Amino acid sequence: MNDRKVINLEEGWAFMQKGILKLRNILEGDKDEEVFNPEEYMNLYTTIYNMCTQKPPHDFSQQLYERYRDAFNEYITSKVLPALQEKQGEFMLKELVVRWDNHKIMVRWLSRFFNYLDRYYIQRHNLAQLKDVGMLCFRDLVYVELKKSVKDAVLSLVDKERDGEQVDRALVKNILGIFVEMGMGGMEAYEADFEAHLLTNTAAFYSRKASVWIEEDSCPDYLVKAEECLKREKERVGHYLHASSESKLLKEVEKEVLAAYEMQLLEKEHSGCAVLLRDDKTEDLGRMFRLFKRITGGLPPVADIFKKHVEKEGVALVKQAEETATGKKDAKAGAASGAGGPGSKGMSVVDAAAVAAAATTTEQVFVRNVIELHDKYLQYVSECFSNDSLFHRALKEAFEVFCNKGVAGSTSAELLATFCDNLLKKGGSEKLSDEAIEETLEKVVRLLAYISDKDLFAEFYRKKLSRRLLFDKSANDDHERSILTKLKQQCGAQFTSKMEGMVTDLQLARDNQTAFETWMGDDDARRPKVDFTVTVLTTGFWPTYKFMELALPEEMVSCVTTFKTFYEARTMHRKLTWIYALGMCHVKASFDAKPIELIVSTFQAACLLLFNESESLTYVEVRDRLNLPDDDVMRSLHSLSCAKYKILNKTPEGKSIDETDVFSFNNKFNDRLRRIKVPLPPVDEKKKTVEDVDKDRRYAIDAAIVRTMKSRKVLPHQQLVLEVVTQLTTMFKPDFKIIKKRIEDLISRDYLERDKDNPNVFKYLA
Repeated sequence: MNDRKVINLEEGWAFMQKGILKLRNILEGDKDEEVFNPEEYMNLYTTIYNMCTQKPPHDFSQQLYERYRDAFNEYITSKVLPALQEKQGEFMLKELVVRWDNHKIMVRWLSRFFNYLDRYYIQRHNLAQLKDVGMLCFRDLVYVELKKSVKDAVLSLVDKERDGEQVDRALVKNILGIFVEMGMGGMEAYEADFEAHLLTNTAAFYSRKASVWIEEDSCPDYLVKAEECLKREKERVGHYLHASSESKLLKEVEKEVLAAYEMQLLEKEHSGCAVLLRDDKTEDLGRMFRLFKRITGGLPPVADIFKKHVEKEGVALVKQAEETATGKKDAKAGAASGAGGPGSKGMSVVDAAAVAAAATTTEQVFVRNVIELHDKYLQYVSECFSNDSLFHRALKEAFEVFCNKGVAGSTSAELLATFCDNLLKKGGSEKLSDEAIEETLEKVVRLLAYISDKDLFAEFYRKKLSRRLLFDKSANDDHERSILTKLKQQCGAQFTSKMEGMVTDLQLARDNQTAFETWMGDDDARRPKVDFTVTVLTTGFWPTYKFMELALPEEMVSCVTTFKTFYEARTMHRKLTWIYALGMCHVKASFDAKPIELIVSTFQAACLLLFNESESLTYVEVRDRLNLPDDDVMRSLHSLSCAKYKILNKTPEGKSIDETDVFSFNNKFNDRLRRIKVPLPPVDEKKKTVEDVDKDRRYAIDAAIVRTMKSRKVLPHQQLVLEVVTQLTTMFKPDFKIIKKRIEDLISRDYLERDKDNPNVFKYLA
């Protein structure tokens, strides 16, 4: 081992040169050269090993490391570069791929022959590894020289493919692989030498295309092309570009095709966003959303057009309902004037009533149309706009605009309450299945979210609910409870607490009546001559009813006395207030033709029973005997003598009641039915309801001011107003002037005081 022959540098390198030459011949395609056999490989490896392990000065590691690099440089300079430089375009690219593959083979083989350098010399001296040296030689001599022409050739192929020509994708992929590998583990070479130019080229290409499309195509056609471009560019990345280019490439396309022309596209005269909404082009709208979502700030303009369109449609519904209602009112006025005088041939009272019913139908149709509009555009938000919060907000803001407009003197809050009443009462015009009613109630409650005067809705709804419950007009108890649950979820427990109390009250009243029946039993002394039912209500839950001290007929007095005896025995410290105005009576009237059962109010019944004792009575006598206000006496007498059923004769005849009129029982009255309901003229409770709500609002504002000041002690005027508004907005929109008035009122009542130095600052007085 010690007697091993020393190999001189030139001698050893000459032997290595033979191996390198053979490798070059193989790479150049020399058919006569055979691949290295194991013996040749071992001889070459051993030569390097021996030359590196000889004792100094015969350790030639450094020289071999340098000659390893020179072997690559010489081959590249003499063979590779000339072969590449004589070709152009795609042919040059193909040659480059071949030369790069050969170079990698050469690196692999030579690094194996010189492997001993890698193991010791390179590591000790912290030098570049053999493999890297081979790559660097190619980079410095070939890549740096040709990268510009290679980049231009590749971009030319990309442009051809974009224009619809077929290109060799595998070739492009291989070339771009070289750009990546030239980064020696990083992406710098690919990004700086190719990707940056690709992005500039892409922007220019699509800028040219888009400028033509925007002039020639409709908005939907343009968007189809834009979507197709993005799809093709995404596929291009999959075919041959590096994955890291995808987002950058698509961003360039989006910028040139979408961002540059967004407003022009959205506002195109015959095909823009508003036109697509008008024509229900859901597919195109969905595409528009998907595309503009990709660009920064792309969706707000679409949402704004959507909002304006919905608002416009809603306002059109309001206008249409207004015009229809106005037409019906004119017809009603015509009916009234036509039927006014004796002997005139105008519309009858029945016709006038039909016109009034038609006006109500108009309002019902309006609410139904608003529900359908909401359904339609909610579906748009869901299906076309992917439930994006921006479009939910646009829908909300649009509906808030027209849902808070009145129709024919009625607020939206009242219309919604009336619509619910029509759904839930017996004999309503909405003939729907149970499932459809549930679904419609759900939609009405959803619409309520857009109404600013929720407290007004609550009051109207409560009054209508009270009538349904007290007069047994509710079609289904389950539906009544269901809507209360929905309202509770939407507006909170406080919103429905009184209504829930009313429903519970009625059940308790039924139990109370059963107990009363049991208490009377078969005891004739206790049981009055008249069958009667009493509904006991809790004052706090129900609307406020006016108490009137009606002079009850003898038949009714015994009923009231009996129930008082029963109730006072069951309860302590509870006071009964009798609301006769809500009572109903079944009165049997004996006419010449036949007996007829009349269903009338307590006031009407008391009025009729007076004629058991008197043949005729003047208006004043009726009023004095009943002990009722003029309004109620007039309404009762009008319904019995001037309306459809003339149970009383009036002298003189006419359509109105005067204090000089005389009334008598009409024995000759007849009707084809054996039981008839005699309706009272309707009373417009709207004004009172609004007044009640205004009063409640004053209390709510007072409470909010005191609550805020109690916790904050000192507050400037503006901040106090803002905090009060924030607290109350869920139920109604408080008027700033009213808040100011309430503050002044609370100052006068010593709840607050102004700061002595700054009158715009308030202090809380404990």
